[in-house]
This record gives sequence, structure tokens and C-alpha cells, in this order.
Amino acid sequence: MTEHVRVAVIGSGFGGLGAAVRLRREGITDFVILERASSVGGTWRDNSYPGCACDVPSHLYSFSFAPNPDWPRTFSGQEHIRAYLEHVTDVFGLRPHLRLDTEVLRMTWDARELCWDVETSAGRWFADVVVSATGPLSDPKIPQIPGLDSFPGKVFHSARWDHDADLAGQRVAMVGTGASAIQIVPALQPDVSRLTLFQRTPPWVMPRVDRAISGAERALHRALPVTAQARRGLLWGIRELQVQAFTKRPNQLGFVEKLARQNMARVIKDPVLRAKLTPDYRIGCKRILLSSAYYPALAQPNVDVVASGLSAVRGSTLVAADGTEAEADVIVFGTGFHVTDMPIADRVVGADGRTLAESWKDGMEALRGASAAGFPNWMTIIGPNTGLGNNSMILMIESQLNYLADYLRQLHVLGGRAALDARPSAVHAWNRRVQDRMRRTVWNTGGCTSWYLDANGRNTTVWPGTTSEFRRATRRVDLAEYEVLRAPTAPAAPAGPRTADSEVTA
Repeated sequence: MTEHVRVAVIGSGFGGLGAAVRLRREGITDFVILERASSVGGTWRDNSYPGCACDVPSHLYSFSFAPNPDWPRTFSGQEHIRAYLEHVTDVFGLRPHLRLDTEVLRMTWDARELCWDVETSAGRWFADVVVSATGPLSDPKIPQIPGLDSFPGKVFHSARWDHDADLAGQRVAMVGTGASAIQIVPALQPDVSRLTLFQRTPPWVMPRVDRAISGAERALHRALPVTAQARRGLLWGIRELQVQAFTKRPNQLGFVEKLARQNMARVIKDPVLRAKLTPDYRIGCKRILLSSAYYPALAQPNVDVVASGLSAVRGSTLVAADGTEAEADVIVFGTGFHVTDMPIADRVVGADGRTLAESWKDGMEALRGASAAGFPNWMTIIGPNTGLGNNSMILMIESQLNYLADYLRQLHVLGGRAALDARPSAVHAWNRRVQDRMRRTVWNTGGCTSWYLDANGRNTTVWPGTTSEFRRATRRVDLAEYEVLRAPTAPAAPAGPRTADSEVTA
């Protein structure tokens, strides 16, 4: 099967579904959503481990154009967020555009036709514009551990949970102490015979003040939507005020660090265990994790904390870097994702025949987090330096949707067969400004090694400012930052978006 579309959207998580909704609002219906899995949901489909939930409040972790007055808890669980995304898919009529079980194998820019040749496991598409919304938390990373292949029990990553594995009464090893691990540990601890946590670096943990949202609150939000908007606005404003401490004055985080130490001391009475769990870096350098159940679980007698990473496997014996040994029946990896080396980059071939991975070999960079030089009419959602350390990623996604909408308007105004290619000078200038601002941030100065940093030690992941600043920076496309490409021949202009201004507001 071969088909030509105006836009091909890759992925059906928040980014992909948001892009699809925005396309329809701009009057563009000639598009497909290519999804490798059998349902929508992105990371909220893939991560179904016990205890999986969001650490951003529900009313802020949702689209501004699709408010949900019926969130059951202040911090929603995975099943509720996934149901919300299914609801968005239905309400906005996106199912006819979905192509499920369709994995993108390669995307190649055709310089003559000014379009992308998209090869998939289910056919081939030609697209004038590609919107890559695969997300940075989509491809799990399992470290290369000597002897892992010899382990006789089950081994799986938190994002590929084996629901057929009965862990009751088993000796389970949890490798990693990130956001997933601190939810998995308390969920497993009561049922397993022994839980061994391999901790390379302890996280800073604050209480998660979660509660059920009452029926009266939900009824109020349904009857008076402005109350839900006010709730969302308050949650957003509080987090915006925190940004200065993360980006300009990391020393101000000392007070928060003191609160985190007190939180630990209230639960962890054993001074040896408390020493193992106390980080040696500034709070905020790694993402601050929220849990009121993690420390109580670690204090239980059937839990061992090994203050060292897993370095070798000898049959059912696991060996830490410090020589500590532990027996296990099951290994669960909570070791994160390929963020700064996204596998999709190996599948995108640009104008000069190089892959995006080759172009980014010295570090990811994209103009306003969206456009990479040498890859015309290709935009990424949640691209380089668009991540957040203390707020909702949905805010950043919606800003990038504004940019996408204006990008398509500009192509329509240009008329004919046209493409926009980010100028290398513009990409480098944008990246220099971002990296200059990054130098003072807690993520660069806090004394830790995090997944925010690439192999060269450069922070190519986080946005060093407020969500308001990013929204202003992505409100309009500046054509001076792009080279306009024209096809050798100029057929009639394809149907394009409305030119009326239509912006999503948070």
C-alpha cells in the first residue's frame, strides 16, 4: 500500500494525539497517525507496572482544550490517564486517522518531490510534513550486565511489565531508583519474600500529598468549568514561581533539601540505612521524586538496600559493584530510557543522506525544540531541551503545537510545493542561548549525573526557563530562521490549513 498525505504523525501519546487534534482544528484532515502498538497512549500505555501513577497533579496533566472534571484523584494513576487519552481520541474523531500496529522503519527525505518517504511495517506513505511524536520515554534502556543471559528467572523492564509473572513469595531484585522504581518498590514489598534494591544513586524524595477528589468537587467542576480552570491555573502558577530556584539560584533549594532530610528521618530510623539513602548532590539536580510509601517500604524487614549498582550476574546470584551479593528469582530493571540517543533518530534520513542520529552525534539540537537543520518539513514534539524538571510536560507540548500550526500556515501562504529547512546558523544560535542559560541551573551545577545529560555531559533535555517563556518563543515561526525550498516543478497547491489565527492556551 502506498498513500500520499499532507501530514504523517508518528506516535499516539500526548504529543501525537495533541498534534492530531491541532491539525483538525486548523482544518487539516489529510493526515495519518502511525502507531507501532495496538492502541493509543504512548508511555501511559507501555508503563503498566504496579503502582504506576503521575507525579504531576491531574488537572495540570491534561490538555487545556480537553479538561477532565472527573479526575478521581489529585495525582492520577496510569489507568486513568490512559482512559483519558482514549477519551480524547474518541471525542476529537481521531480513530479514522489511526494506523495501529504500524511501526515506522525508515523516513527518507525526497529532495525532488519535497516530501518524506515513510516506510512502515504495514505499508508506505509519502508525507509533505512529518511530525515526530515518539517521545523520549518510549524505548527502555537495560544496561549491559555481564552474565545477565545466564539468569534462570524472569527479567524485564518496568516499561515492559510481565503481567504473567507471579511475584508473590519470590525474591525480587529491583535495579534502579528512579521515578518508576519508587512506585514499584512499595507495590511489591508486601507480597514478595525478599526485595533487594540495587541503588547506584539515591534520589531525593518528598511526600506525595495524594487524595481522592470528592464527588462534590467533581460536580462543581462539571457545573462550573471555570473552577477547574482556576484550579489548573493555581497549580501552574505555583510551579512557575519555583523555576527561578532551579534555573538561576540553586542555593535557594537548600530549604527544600532540609525538608527532604526531615521527611526521610521521620521514617528511616536506622542510621546505616539513612546514610545509604541520603544523596550527596543538590536537590533538584535529578528529578525530585514524590512518594509517601517508598521510605516506609524500605524500612521493612524483607527489604535490603544495596548502595551500589548491579555489575554482574552469576546464575541466580547478583553481584553489585561494591562486591555485595544477593540471590534473586526475578530481576526488574527500572533503568530509564534512551532519551539523548533516541532510536527513532537512526530511522530518519535527511536532505544530505545522513541520519538524524549522525547529525546529532555531538549532541541533540533543534530550533525552538522542533526543527533540525537538514531535515525539511520534519518537526519533533518534545524535542531537545523541551523537558521540565518541575512542571507539566503538557504545557510544553501545547506550545509546540502552536509552533506546528503556524509552521503549516506559513507553508500554505508560501503556496505550491514548498518546504522549510531550519538554517544551521539559526539552530546553533538557539542552542547557544539555551546552553548559556543552562550553565547556572541546578541540573548542571548540582553535582549529579542524570539522564538529562548526554554522553558528552551536555544537558540536551531540559528547558532552562519557565513554560511562559517557551510559549512566547514558539508562538510564531520566523521565516528568517528557515530556508524556503521549492520543487523543480510547481503543481497546484495542496489543500492547506485555515489562515485564521487559532492558538491553544493553557
